[in-house]
Amino acid sequence: MRILVTGAAGSGTSTVGCLLAESLQATFQEADELYWLPTDPPFTEKRSPQDRAQLLLAQFTQHPRIVVSGSLMGWGAQIEEAFNLIVFLHAPTALRLERIKQRELELFGFVRPEFIQWAAQYDEGGMAGRSLARHTSWLSQRRCAVLHLESVSAPFELVKHIENEINALPPNQ
Repeated sequence: MRILVTGAAGSGTSTVGCLLAESLQATFQEADELYWLPTDPPFTEKRSPQDRAQLLLAQFTQHPRIVVSGSLMGWGAQIEEAFNLIVFLHAPTALRLERIKQRELELFGFVRPEFIQWAAQYDEGGMAGRSLARHTSWLSQRRCAVLHLESVSAPFELVKHIENEINALPPNQ
């Protein structure tokens, strides 16, 4: 079973993905850990598309039960079509930005204004990379089940909802 939890920054993909993996006794993989090279400060140098794809494919081989959180748009069909279920989380911009600010303070002790500005543009589509329009288009092209959830509820409630969806999947998925 392979599950992708995706959405905008601050929508809860990491929190929900980690809780879901724990509940399903699956491996949890954060896409950003594969996308970015470990640097100090973090998130300044990208891995090559080939390297990050190889790393994720290795995770698929090593862990048949895996929950991945983050965006995998543009990672290639072999990865993008490898999931049994994709969960798309959406939250209002103000809530997402507040979550991001809180997370940034906890992790780094400061908030990066350029990251907040980038994340604030998601719904309007003015940012490079992820946007609601790009995500919606990408999701419409997937062959597996796609579950759309508003991530304003408590994470454990979202996980229960996702588990119910998993239980309703056809047995061959």
